This record gives sequence, C-alpha cells and structure tokens, in this order.
Amino acid sequence: MTPRAASRPLRLGLRANAAQFALLVAINALVGGMVGQQQTVLPLLAESEFGLTGYTFIFTYVAAFGVTKAIANWFAGTFSDRFGRKPVLVAGWLFAVPVPLMLIWAPDWWWVVAANVLLGINQGLTWSTTVVMKIDLVGPKQRGLAMGLNEAAGYGAVAVTSLLAGYLAAQYGLRPAPFLLGLFYTALALLLSGAFVKETREHARLEAAQHVGRADGIHDHLHAGLTDRQILAQTSLKEPALSSASQAGLVNNLNFGLSWGLFPLLFATAELSVDQIGLLFALYPAVWGLGQLVTGALSDRIGRKHLITAGMTTQAAALVLIALGDGFGGWALGTMLLGAGTAMVYPTLLAVVGDVAHPAWRGRAVGVYRVWRDLGYAVGAVLGGIVADLLGLHAAVWAAAGISAVSALVVAVRMYETHRPEPTPAA
Repeated sequence: MTPRAASRPLRLGLRANAAQFALLVAINALVGGMVGQQQTVLPLLAESEFGLTGYTFIFTYVAAFGVTKAIANWFAGTFSDRFGRKPVLVAGWLFAVPVPLMLIWAPDWWWVVAANVLLGINQGLTWSTTVVMKIDLVGPKQRGLAMGLNEAAGYGAVAVTSLLAGYLAAQYGLRPAPFLLGLFYTALALLLSGAFVKETREHARLEAAQHVGRADGIHDHLHAGLTDRQILAQTSLKEPALSSASQAGLVNNLNFGLSWGLFPLLFATAELSVDQIGLLFALYPAVWGLGQLVTGALSDRIGRKHLITAGMTTQAAALVLIALGDGFGGWALGTMLLGAGTAMVYPTLLAVVGDVAHPAWRGRAVGVYRVWRDLGYAVGAVLGGIVADLLGLHAAVWAAAGISAVSALVVAVRMYETHRPEPTPAA
C-alpha cells in the first residue's frame, strides 16, 4: 500500500465507495441465487421423488429455512457490531458449501430440511452483513437507494436462477442439474468475499462521530449506549417506526414463504408445464427485484411511510387476484402485482431501520428487524400448509391477503415518517 493510499481519509457516500459497493451488490446477487436454485424445484421434487402429499409436511423445508435464517440474522447483527463485518460474511459462505451437495444426494426429505437449515444460516449471515456494509458505506443521505440496489440484486438473482433452474429441471431432470448452480455461486462468493471485500465498520464509526439527532427530538431516547436487550425491545415493540417495520417485514416474508411452498403446487393444478411454473414463479421476484431500483431511491425523495403502506395494500390486492385466478394469464398478472407491492416495501423497511437506529448499534437493529422479517418465512409456510390442508390452496392465499391488508393498516396508523429529505437550496 502506498503512503498516499494509507493516508486517504474515509468518506461516506455511494460515489466515494463505488468499487466496494458494487462488489457487495454482486455478492448479494450470489446470496439470492442460492435461494433461487431450489424454489421452483423442491416442491415438485417433494411430490415426484419423495411421494409427499400433505402441504404442511412439504412446507417443512421453508419453515426450517425461515427459523434458522431469523436466528442467524440476530448473530449477524451482533457479531458484525462486535467483531467486524467481513468475518461474518466469509463465515456465512462457508455454511453454504454443503447445501447443493445435500440436495443432489438427498435420500429422503429430511436431508432437504437439513440442507435448508444450513441455507438459512448462510442467508442470515451473508445477506444481513451485506445490508449493514452498504448502509455503512453510503451514509445517511442515500440509504433508500443503497437498499434498493442491494435488494434488487438479491431478488433479481432469485428470479433469474429460479427461471434457469426450472429450465435445467425440464431439460435434464430435477436432480442434479439445477443444484450445480449453487456449487458455482458458493465457490465464486467465497473467492470474492475472502480476497476482495474490505471491512466497513470504520465507516459506521465515522458516521457515529458525525451523528446529529433530529431537530424534533423524536429519537433522543435512542442514544449510542443501548444494551442488546434494549435494542431488541425498541425494534420489536416499543419504538413506533421500528416495531411497525418489524411487523410489516414479517407479513411481507409470510407472503414470500407461502408463495415459495404453495405457488408451484397451485400452478400445477392447472396442468401447467414445469417451464411455465418456473416462469410464473420467476415473475414475482423479477418485478420485485427490478422495482427496487426505483422504489429505494424514491423513498429518499418522498419519504418511507406512504410507500410502505401502499406496498402492503398492493400485496393484498395481488393475492386476491391470485386466489381468484385459475390459469396462466391471471396468475401472471397477480404475481407481477405482488412483486410490485413487495418492491415498494422491501428496501424502504430497511431504510427505516437505518434512519432510526444509531450507527453504534445499527448492525444489531438490522439483525433484530431481520429476525422478525424472516420469521415470516416460517409463519407463511406453516400457516399456508395448515390452511391448505384444511380448506384448500386458494383459501391459504385468501388468508395471506387478509393479513397483508391488516399490516398496511398498522403501518398507516402507527408509523411516523422517518426520512425528511433535505430542502432544495433556493436559486
């Protein structure tokens, strides 16, 4: 390292940290791809190779993934604040190494569940850490844009990999071809994370040193010295914006968890081909991923609250369309609308946490928020499975629509606006 590079001061902002930010975006795309490799394939594998017919039992792998990922999010936030971001990122990718091999060689369904436990740890550690690192780098002015780019990369990769995995499954069978994608993603991510990613914790410390509270004093009680227990309580229940974000995140991922396990089975009732099912499933995260390129930056301009309320309402309407549908056209419209609603919500909720949490404990706050959000996978899988077993697949979608509408109402009533765009200077 040259003396000039060694003395170069840290700066916050997307442009000042463009190279590292772009690298983290690419790594988060690989994180999303690890989920996409299995979403189209596993529900079909459950029925065709393992003979599973009960929806609740089929959804066990989604529940195992969601619970494990939720727990891993907590450790990701805590460890990244205490030990640094990069070690947590690398450790998360080490947990991914056995996952594709277990899915390829699984002799029974419990191997699939075990693989998803490891995948949940991988996703919790890696995705949470890339979120925190990007917030560290960009500072307070561009959080929405940063989260939009992060989530667009992750869920865009879910969509592309879901579509590609569906194609490989149709051409070469359900195993092993789709899961070879995961082997490649893991090897590449370990190389990039270990050799090229730089630690960003000092950027958070720089922001903490420059931190100025809101003029209205609304965050004065959220000072730098909160304990882990206090951070958990504020993010989960006490602080209106943080707790509203946590419940909305849970419901959002409830919809995703339900769709993960249920949509391929619902679409199969219309005797669609594997390719068509893969395309339908890919439309949801594709619109979600691309939409976040717009909605994240939009929240920096117009604020967070109304975008979140509109997004949860849009998700409820989309689920109604899917519940009423019975063929490719109606379901395609519904899944695209569901993706649009999710795009309004997903990066904006993360930006809310970044707005409210003090830089000294922001990693832990992001971890707690993501605990609640990713528990939605398990809640959606279990709720969807029970309702589908008792009342049918369409009834499970109706239940999710109702829950999404209630979530939108909670945000509208309880959350305050957390981001106040800077006024444009007078000419």
